[in-house]
Amino acid sequence: MPLARSLSVTSLSGLEEWDEEFDLEDAVLFEIAWEVANKVGGIYTVIQTKARLTSEEWGENYFLVGPYVESNVRTQVELIEPTNPALKRTIDKMNSSGCKVYFGRWLIEGSPYVVLIDVGFTAWSLDTWKSELWELCDIGVPWFDREANDAVLFGFLTAWLLGEYAAQSEEPPHIVAHFHEWLAGLGLVLCRHRQLPVATIFTTHATLLGRYLCAGNVDFYNKLANFNVDKEAGDRQIYHRYCLERAAAHCAHVFTTVSQITAIEAEHLLKRKPDIVTPNGLNVKKFSAVHEFQNLHAQSKNRIQEFVRGHFYGHLDFNLDKCLFLFIAGRYEFSNKGADIFLEALARLNYLLRVNHSDVTVIAFFIMPARTNNFNVETLKGQAVRKQLWDTAQTVKERFGKKLYESLLVGQLPDVSKMLDKEDFTIMKRAIFATQRQCQPPICTHNMLEDSSDPILNCVRRIGLFNSSADRVKIIFHPEFLSSTSPLLPMDYEEFVRGCHLGVFPSYYEPWGYTPAECTVMGIPSISTNLSGFGCFMEEHIADPSAYGIYILDRRFRGVDESCNQLTSFLFQFCKQSRRQRIIQRNRTERLSDLLDWRYLGRYYISARHMALAKAFPDTYYYELNEPTSTSGFRYPRPASVPPSPSLSRHSSPHHSEAEDNDEEERYDEDLEAEKDRVNIRQPYALPFKNKSAVYGANGNSDSVTMSSQLVRTSEFLRI
Repeated sequence: MPLARSLSVTSLSGLEEWDEEFDLEDAVLFEIAWEVANKVGGIYTVIQTKARLTSEEWGENYFLVGPYVESNVRTQVELIEPTNPALKRTIDKMNSSGCKVYFGRWLIEGSPYVVLIDVGFTAWSLDTWKSELWELCDIGVPWFDREANDAVLFGFLTAWLLGEYAAQSEEPPHIVAHFHEWLAGLGLVLCRHRQLPVATIFTTHATLLGRYLCAGNVDFYNKLANFNVDKEAGDRQIYHRYCLERAAAHCAHVFTTVSQITAIEAEHLLKRKPDIVTPNGLNVKKFSAVHEFQNLHAQSKNRIQEFVRGHFYGHLDFNLDKCLFLFIAGRYEFSNKGADIFLEALARLNYLLRVNHSDVTVIAFFIMPARTNNFNVETLKGQAVRKQLWDTAQTVKERFGKKLYESLLVGQLPDVSKMLDKEDFTIMKRAIFATQRQCQPPICTHNMLEDSSDPILNCVRRIGLFNSSADRVKIIFHPEFLSSTSPLLPMDYEEFVRGCHLGVFPSYYEPWGYTPAECTVMGIPSISTNLSGFGCFMEEHIADPSAYGIYILDRRFRGVDESCNQLTSFLFQFCKQSRRQRIIQRNRTERLSDLLDWRYLGRYYISARHMALAKAFPDTYYYELNEPTSTSGFRYPRPASVPPSPSLSRHSSPHHSEAEDNDEEERYDEDLEAEKDRVNIRQPYALPFKNKSAVYGANGNSDSVTMSSQLVRTSEFLRI
């Protein structure tokens, strides 16, 4: 489902369309990844959301290639006959040679064609292909590594597919093959070794060795240039995987990564500097009304409040209207995802709120899947008690309403002392007694299989945040992905994010970071770090990120304790904001949506494909680096009105008074606010394909050249 934003609050003055002089009629794009129609991680989101834009660009000449997983195909893919004659002959030839290859449409936005290969059906060839891999590349894959075995099968089958397609084409084709991650990388290596007429691109979304090193609690970024990569990979028993990834990076015509921070990592660990950075985007659906996404926030927040009422029954001694919902979500990587520093910051925030006698209560949700065996009985009981109280209140309300109606019907004012009889009071007393609770509200919503060794629970025990009445910070650990069919918290992830006030993602290792990007598109402020691709991208595009609700935590140049203090400061300042200031900040956050739309970020992928075609087919395509101009690209300045943080407020910001929070009718003129920001947009640098008259180093200085490209037919270029 595409995320939504409001058209009328955008701060962008509009992105110009590229007038490309590039003929795609006889070019074919194959995009190859293990996560095509097969959700495993974040690459699935990248490919799924980008498919619509790529389909519009390439039309019938765009094919996604992935593994055949029957359970996924049943729900996501419509199997059909190939429409491309050469591809039909290719699939028929492979199927007659002992393979199982399927063709269909992936039922997502854009409805792209997919070619799905059953790797298990050709497992009989595994030993033969492993031997060939050893002879060609000196890479040995151990028998016990199932994931690497799948990568070998998938790699040889994709290379077979591309080679067969080239052979079955009536005219010499211009094939672009874009491989994602090491699981698909072997196919690229084989294409280059067999000298197939294929322009190859390899994108690493995160290096294998980087993930393993960061998981081992090493000082990764400070020691990045000093690692003995072969020894480190061997010590972690992933040397064969590392070799596959490194070979793909070096064999590719064009090597890309998803962020600048990952580009630095790849240069040191994979020993090749990326040719271009291709940030990840989202499909942004536009609303027609300014206030619509704010209404969605209010609706989702109400549903979270209902869950909180049940979870904290018997200890609901805080005002839900002054309660802030924070969350962290993602893979359960305790240190890499920053859950450790978040918990420590929550303990310090709890102290600050208590000593300052704040009436704000913070509830922090940890949405990280872990091993469980079922829901916690106490948690389920809380929701049952809440529902019972609601039913009791409705029963008493109906009885009260009936008596009131009968009294008014005979023309008499009701006698208040007789409106509630003894039976009504008995029902209400029994309901009140049912809410009594001897224990504290639970931290975890499920029964953990490894409770005593769980990192989050052990950290909670250490910092002493047990959801007691005295604590201003409460913690709820939900060790399962959210689902609208859950009996506990029946909300999908998007709806839950909309209902929260702040996303907190203080990751130590995050090549991109879709979670803060999704928050931004939905108008929810977030905390990221300068070690995440998203954080670096926002720092590059926004002069004052915190003014737009994008807080960038410094984890690269500060120690852990300093970073924790900075995170605590961010959280405490956020807690001091008034309701109106949070509304203003959400509007500003949502105005950044265009930066994360594939309509804007897709141009980097276009540039990479054109660059690969020019390198693979230099006699047919021409590639040109352009000098930067000020005609495209956006950099947001500090907003015209001062950021909503109370510590920074001046007279030009909306004045806050004690009565402000209670004045629900006061309207904030968002159109005026957006117009102030729009006037100050700066456009300092060029993005690809805008300045077609410039040439590389027009002033002789190659350092000033950005990664831009232009592809035209060589014959047309010579005629010009």
